[in-house]
Amino acid sequence: MYPEDANQPRWTASMMARYQRQMVLPQVGIEGQQRLLASRVLIVGAGALGSAAATYLAAAGVGTLGLIDGDTVDISNLHRQILHDESHIGVLKTRSGAQRLRALNPDVHIEEHPEFLSADNIIRLFSDYDLIVNGSDNFPTRYLVNDASVLLHKPLVDAAILKFERQLAVFLPGLGCYRCLFPSPPPPGTVPDCAEAGILGAVAGVLGSMQAVEALKLLVGIVPSQQGNLLLYDALSSSWHRMSFERNPDCQICGDRPTITELIDYEDFCGSRGPSTTTQTGPMNLSEFAMDTDQAAGLLKDPTVAGVDVRSPEEFRQGHIPGTQQCSMENLDKWVGNNTTHRILVICASGVRSAYAAQYLRSCGYEAWTLVGGTNAWNNTGKPWVQLESRAPEF
Repeated sequence: MYPEDANQPRWTASMMARYQRQMVLPQVGIEGQQRLLASRVLIVGAGALGSAAATYLAAAGVGTLGLIDGDTVDISNLHRQILHDESHIGVLKTRSGAQRLRALNPDVHIEEHPEFLSADNIIRLFSDYDLIVNGSDNFPTRYLVNDASVLLHKPLVDAAILKFERQLAVFLPGLGCYRCLFPSPPPPGTVPDCAEAGILGAVAGVLGSMQAVEALKLLVGIVPSQQGNLLLYDALSSSWHRMSFERNPDCQICGDRPTITELIDYEDFCGSRGPSTTTQTGPMNLSEFAMDTDQAAGLLKDPTVAGVDVRSPEEFRQGHIPGTQQCSMENLDKWVGNNTTHRILVICASGVRSAYAAQYLRSCGYEAWTLVGGTNAWNNTGKPWVQLESRAPEF
């Protein structure tokens, strides 16, 4: 996977000085540093996640970094996209980012790809790299990147951010993919983009830096667990939650009998083109597994439905929907193992964590729903609320 000699920069005393503090690590050493210098990494998106990931990968001495992004720098980017500054407003992000990275580390060769990813160009672009770091901000591109990585047997370090929360996962060939966790995208309109919902810029720095960490571990040969992990970060509570996953043998693209053997129309798959196919059941278009507050209230009256709040125990104690149970994200597998119900309404603060948890539960065979807008939306309607519980049931 990683060439030992071809295209590797000449080892110099300056490099010894630059990288000495990471070469001291026994897991890196000179051999690991030379592996980094011989490696080729493609970063999808020179935006918020890509900025942090690219900065640390370049600083660490990854020999070739590719940046792909067809967008230009806008002033609204600057609070989170640290590759760029005001002097680059209107400049292609790939050009702006490349200039910053070359100034940071002249050892690194930067390849600019000033274009948007599509089914027409992704195979050509991905084929030249050892590892993919995905910083895209929309579901069609996320599924496109996943499927191309699987078809080309490329390791993928994936992350996504919104508001104060988001997720990180590493997908290795043969050990599961994004579709194993989320076989289908959320319905259009249920997960807002950062322009609608907002984002704390430093959260992107945390997740992008973590992407760089995971990429560097793979590149120097630190063997990961044979079981995948989805990490969920909540900046408000300063907490990380871990959900383990394995390859789904029924996965459409990496399963035992894949039904997706070539790239598809991802805009159509994600419902991003044309009118929504969901039915009008309230103030917004909702799919069968996304509930507004009125629908959720009605659903919770059904004794066969369990309300599971995936916020932290501290958040739950501060207030929760009557009749719901607290179960942190990393304990969902344990919770469902201890309960016979197969019908679950998942709840969090804003609807972001619960959307992912509901999709995960559905991929495991449960009938699960997510409360759109979470407890924030519930409280805004004045519905019943339990506050200041002395103890939350934990699983």
